Amino acid sequence: MFRGGSILIQSGSIVRNVGVTATGMYVPDRILTNAELETMVDTTDEWIQTRTGIRERHVAPPGTPASDVAKPAVLQALSRRGISADELDLIIVTSVTPDMLFPATACVLQHKIGAVNAWGFDLSAACSGFLFGLMTGYQAVASGTARKAVVVGVDVLTTLTDWPNRNHCVLFGDGCGTFLLEPVPESEPAIIDSVLKVDGSGADYLHMRGGGSLNPPSHRTVDNRMHFVHQEGRQVFKVAATYMADATTEVLEKNGYTIDDIALLVPHQANLRIIEAVAKKLRIPREKVLINIDRYGNTTSATIPMGVHEAAEEGRIKPGDLIVLTAFGGGYTWGAILLKWGIT
Repeated sequence: MFRGGSILIQSGSIVRNVGVTATGMYVPDRILTNAELETMVDTTDEWIQTRTGIRERHVAPPGTPASDVAKPAVLQALSRRGISADELDLIIVTSVTPDMLFPATACVLQHKIGAVNAWGFDLSAACSGFLFGLMTGYQAVASGTARKAVVVGVDVLTTLTDWPNRNHCVLFGDGCGTFLLEPVPESEPAIIDSVLKVDGSGADYLHMRGGGSLNPPSHRTVDNRMHFVHQEGRQVFKVAATYMADATTEVLEKNGYTIDDIALLVPHQANLRIIEAVAKKLRIPREKVLINIDRYGNTTSATIPMGVHEAAEEGRIKPGDLIVLTAFGGGYTWGAILLKWGIT
């Protein structure tokens, strides 16, 4: 179990060391295999695995909102920490598939889990959303705005999947991962630093054009299939691996570490080729890179917290280990977070 925290006083100001004190994960029961996709579109298991590394993905039943996928993951994290939902101060939901435009999915989730003392909001940064949400939660706890904050990466991305498009329908799955953040003693493992960036010039290459104020829902947007994910894979591949590797190197160098010092790299699970390219650029052994895209596909905001949760469950990371989380997504958005693991 994780040991309790304290407030640290430095130079007359309240400064808090912020750690991840529990994790949770949930994926829907239904598994969609490559073999089944072969009966839906012109594709093969070999083609999918060769180009993406994916064997199967989990798919939520039609009509399942993101809040329903998030609820069991959050409750699992709370249970592991031994606290109730009414002890939460803050809920941050990172997603590109919220239940609706408003109210925020964080509000819906707050009601569903009974977090009567928490406030919250949604944050949208595509596949980098969990990184952005994690550092936002970190800042809230570090400043004293919250003592217990839950950051929820959840997406039901199959709702935005263009199923007749064989290049896209093979990529995505549904799921949720969550971190509980709390103040911890200065001597305890904690979040160390981050590098987070955006570049709006990349919007043309990875987006969903329909549904917002630019293109409100209409017959035109539906007929033109503007409510599905659009991705120009070659262009995205060119920059994704480089930006993720650069952000990882930058956050390590800022803090006096090298790639040899980390126990595990947890990259966003978008495509196995991208993950392998990142590893090659960083010159990190494959055994120190988290890869689970074969079983879940791309679950957007959920890939990183799901990966960390599984790594901890499998004993791949231990208290005191340095790990780096890195992602790239539409926007463009990208970044890396360096942290020291603290859960036994």
